[in-house]
Amino acid sequence: MNLSKIETHWPDMLRVAGSLVTNQVRAYDLLRMFGREGRLSPLGQAFAEYGRIDKTLHLLALCDPVDESYRRRMNRQLTVQESRHRLARAICHGKRGNIVQAYREGQEDQLAALGLVLNAVVLWTTRYLDAAVAELEAAGHVIQDADKARLSPLKDKHLNCLGR
Repeated sequence: MNLSKIETHWPDMLRVAGSLVTNQVRAYDLLRMFGREGRLSPLGQAFAEYGRIDKTLHLLALCDPVDESYRRRMNRQLTVQESRHRLARAICHGKRGNIVQAYREGQEDQLAALGLVLNAVVLWTTRYLDAAVAELEAAGHVIQDADKARLSPLKDKHLNCLGR
């Protein structure tokens, strides 16, 4: 790990972070700026070194045999992300989930449309699950909090994406 690269470019790294937070620059443009012709710029190298610190801490936490709570949290988050991707693939069946537009703006439009539909499905499913739980509780059924915590709006078995 080369900390001198981080120290040298630290003020620039803070400016980049501020620009991202305030939406003054797009992440896509920054990535193009960090690497040219397959090589990282000096600022890109500094960010790469900074990322190695976090990656090392992450790996150490995953390997820690004493505290398994971090590993459990990571597995839970991975399961949620995998469920979201599975739902997106179920929704985006027309071109087998491939982004087919040749130009970047078209690809962004296609991904935005998928995101909108995906969010609508998750919202509808969340409201439906909430109404179902409320109806069961109103009928006198006791539903444990642990069972409620396992409910997920990222399931797709109830969807009819093919119109049959």
